[in-house]
Amino acid sequence: MNCWEFKHCGRDKTNDCPAYPKGGTECWRIAGTMCGGKVQGTFAQKLANCMDCDYYKSAKGIAS
Repeated sequence: MNCWEFKHCGRDKTNDCPAYPKGGTECWRIAGTMCGGKVQGTFAQKLANCMDCDYYKSAKGIAS
């Protein structure tokens, strides 16, 4: 499942997401994705936030 399907953000429909169309299964690796309505930085800058994300946990098989 892609992140935009899991989060229902709708950014796939606007082509306004750097993870769309090929990075939706590992969006945490892609700079400039959105979280909480804010553009996130590089992988290193955003990884701590991503590790708290329900999608990240689901994709990694981590129980929330």
